[in-house]
Amino acid sequence: MHYTIYSSPLGAIALAGTNQGLCQVDFQNSKRPLAIAADWMQSDAPFKSALKTLDNYFAGNKPDFNELRYDLHGTPFQKAVWEFLLTIPCGATLTYKQVAEGIGKPAAIRAVGTAIGRNPVSLLVPCHRVIGSNGALTGYAGGLELKAKLLDIELN
Repeated sequence: MHYTIYSSPLGAIALAGTNQGLCQVDFQNSKRPLAIAADWMQSDAPFKSALKTLDNYFAGNKPDFNELRYDLHGTPFQKAVWEFLLTIPCGATLTYKQVAEGIGKPAAIRAVGTAIGRNPVSLLVPCHRVIGSNGALTGYAGGLELKAKLLDIELN
């Protein structure tokens, strides 16, 4: 496993991955910072594309997170939710209900919320683009203030 730390305007972001792709991305000042194991190797090289994408994102551009390689581990349902999140355009939002409908499971709104909460690559698999049915910001591992800042970056 490789890892690197990216210095963003919103705080340090840890990225971890295998040869297959990114498996974890976490804001280090969040409720769920990346726990770096002693046997992981620190290197920017495996994350060249991801770091460039983050540079573009924080510069106000709208990069395509689909261009990155991922190595996501979860249930088939979780993976379906995470893959659907990648279809939400930068600057757009969907509700949990719309995500449930989008994966063909319209009654699974709560399960969608749980899967989104377990997203291991927050920001790049953009769970911050999912909001409550009433338009309110709800649930984000980095906190609602960080979620609001990410959406503000995308809308400006």
